Amino acid sequence: MIIHDSLPSTADALREAALAGAPDGHAILARRQTAGRGTHGRSWNSPPGNLHLSVLLRPDAPLRDVPRHALLAAVALHDTAGPHTQLKWPNDLMLDGAKVAGILLEAGADGPRIAWLSVGFGVNLAFAPHVTGRATAALGAEPPEDFAARLLAALTTRRAQLAREGFAAIRTAWQAAGPAPGTPLSVTRGATTTAGRYEGLADDGGLRLLTDAGSVVLHAGEIA
Repeated sequence: MIIHDSLPSTADALREAALAGAPDGHAILARRQTAGRGTHGRSWNSPPGNLHLSVLLRPDAPLRDVPRHALLAAVALHDTAGPHTQLKWPNDLMLDGAKVAGILLEAGADGPRIAWLSVGFGVNLAFAPHVTGRATAALGAEPPEDFAARLLAALTTRRAQLAREGFAAIRTAWQAAGPAPGTPLSVTRGATTTAGRYEGLADDGGLRLLTDAGSVVLHAGEIA
């Protein structure tokens, strides 16, 4: 793990490393980011004391498996943060209904295969930055380097499980840390909102909702 006092973005630094041929497992941590970003192009407030980590993966897998690796990363994050946290599909970690962490995935392609994956983790440890319209919380002060070491170990363990047991084991672990079956959810995709009750994850990691029109599987969107 390479540690920087400050970077504009660990994701940008990791992309450069990936394109330069860095190996699987290459990780970059910044104690502070000046241009961090989250999903949907949002900025991510990155003060010292929180975790800002990007990890390079080079799985031998098709591009369609990228969402599965996002869920695997979420399970590893939950393993690290502890059972008092919950997962929110597809890439948020929650504490009592407030967001404490997010994951940002970026992929490079080699034809139909994954050339590289950048898995970015932003975790509120010491501070819970204000986010308009969303409750935030912090896990508790801990040296980011220590949390990162435990997270990297958890990620290695879950990747080994994926290779040994297949995605079904990861899906089961995610569901155990996710919402209870039957929980009402609304998922927004652009101008479209789909409301229903949570039925678990599909075989490919999509979100299953029971709506008034029947059961549907969603592969993108943001839960309100």
